Amino acid sequence: MRIVPILALLLLSACSRSSEVADELPNSSLAGAPRDAMPETRMEATLARPVTIGEDGPRLDACGAMGQATRVGPQGLSVRTAPFAEAKVLAQLAEGARIHVCTRSIDQQWLGVVIPPPTAEGAAPTDCGVREPVDRKRAYAGPCVSGWVASAYVRLVAG
Repeated sequence: MRIVPILALLLLSACSRSSEVADELPNSSLAGAPRDAMPETRMEATLARPVTIGEDGPRLDACGAMGQATRVGPQGLSVRTAPFAEAKVLAQLAEGARIHVCTRSIDQQWLGVVIPPPTAEGAAPTDCGVREPVDRKRAYAGPCVSGWVASAYVRLVAG
């Protein structure tokens, strides 16, 4: 019967390690980084999330819908590097600007888009490479600007 007290002492000694919870948790998405090296707010972060194309599979266009900027006001609609309001602004879209809608954020508040450049009168539009199927889901790496816009300011017009 001496085994029971010994096991109890072993269990108690295993629980006696003292540490802060914050020291045990990974730092944001950069697990293992020293805590003081990480920014405390998203505003300080320079994170970017690429727009994913091909989410509808290899038989459908790389970006499944076309959208139009609406109710954007005189400042325009900000195109950002990641799906949150504090992310760096890449470009501004004017009222009525057309965009390829490729993906959505999990909360549906942001759209990952590819923006065709404006075309000169009589010139052929630039091919952004999203109107054809792609073999697998991947980050967009084509010739056009891509980023994230607030979904509340985009009206779907095709797809």
